[in-house]
Amino acid sequence: MNIGIFTDTYSPQISGVATSIMIMENELRKQGHTVYIFTTTDPNADRESEEGRVFRLPSIPFVFFPERRVAVAGMNKFIKLVGRLNLDIIHTHTEFSLGLLGKRIAKKYHIPSIHTYHTMYVDYLHYIAKGKILTPSMVGKMTKTFCDSYDAIITPTPKVRHHLEEQGIYKLMYTIPTGTDISSFAPVEKQQIADLKKSLGIGTEDAVILSLGRIAQEKNIDAIINAMPEVLLKEPNAKLVIVGDGPVRKDLEKIVENKNLEEHVIFTGAVDWENISLYYQLGDLFVSASTTETQGLTYAEAMAASLPVVAKRDESIEGFLTDRETAFLFDEDYELADLLVQVLSDKNTAALVAANGRVKVESISADQFGLNVEATYNEICEIYRVKRQNGSIKVKPTLIKSKIASQVFSLSSSTQVHRKERSSRRD
Repeated sequence: MNIGIFTDTYSPQISGVATSIMIMENELRKQGHTVYIFTTTDPNADRESEEGRVFRLPSIPFVFFPERRVAVAGMNKFIKLVGRLNLDIIHTHTEFSLGLLGKRIAKKYHIPSIHTYHTMYVDYLHYIAKGKILTPSMVGKMTKTFCDSYDAIITPTPKVRHHLEEQGIYKLMYTIPTGTDISSFAPVEKQQIADLKKSLGIGTEDAVILSLGRIAQEKNIDAIINAMPEVLLKEPNAKLVIVGDGPVRKDLEKIVENKNLEEHVIFTGAVDWENISLYYQLGDLFVSASTTETQGLTYAEAMAASLPVVAKRDESIEGFLTDRETAFLFDEDYELADLLVQVLSDKNTAALVAANGRVKVESISADQFGLNVEATYNEICEIYRVKRQNGSIKVKPTLIKSKIASQVFSLSSSTQVHRKERSSRRD
């Protein structure tokens, strides 16, 4: 199958979306598919290694998210290029420049199209004139207009699916959690961890609380920092290591300074993907106070690295993170300090929960993710073929007897696609 992926965000950019696309691309290639990436230019991209598989449009930083980019030219060139590639399906991962282009190309060449809805924009309105221009209802209408033109939608969690249904979107919809490349988080040599600790000014006996991801307002990292004074009363050698970068880093550094926590809170900045595993293994636990996650990739990565996870309870993790079984959950920010101390002090319970988490994350492996996406592509292409055979007869999604979409791929299930069904689709 020739697959065209259209995205404004792609490696070497660091984000949950970029990681999800990278994993999906790798798995689809392993299955023998040809995958073309259509994305924006990036000054840090290795163009030589991308030759023939990644096509980049001239772009500029997005005004509301400067670390993201949007295409500004070259659209017609891409349209002609796609006409020569004989794509079987188009999969978009953005609602902006490349997403709009992917939709346009799919319509022009009569190619089935599918869209993954990664971002719940109602959680990000504070970036746009502090929420004074766009309202949630306006965003809902724009989202519905965008999604309704696709043959199907993929959501990474049931939370996102429910959000789209609340916007009145009732397309053929698949909930497929992004898989984790478990092999990437295999244990490293102890000397590597010791060297990293030394470079960061962390003592060999210090307890390390790890936060990893985009440093943004919606991630609620300030709640973790605010918990540290209370944690230090019981764990005086604890260190909070914040891995990543983002728009509120300076604001958080100011909070650290005001609380005199400079010796206990370490900002590493952005870390290259190939070194991420080492940073996970630096920690004694992983913590997130966010309730705006749509994929929860960092939770899964921490679990793959056998770290106990401390997370704020949210619909996005229901069935995946279970309190005292596969993670430690809290409801309110004021509960966080006590929970962090409990996890750091009760090492036996922490180790048991981490072991359970490691087993749980195997059910959403990168391999299974690729198989789920492949099965979805096959079904969408077959539905599209039937619709074309019917000519002007429009097949409503609600009338399609889908073999796959009827069984939601949820984080609480095994996310398995029957082997017999997969093999028959390949024949």
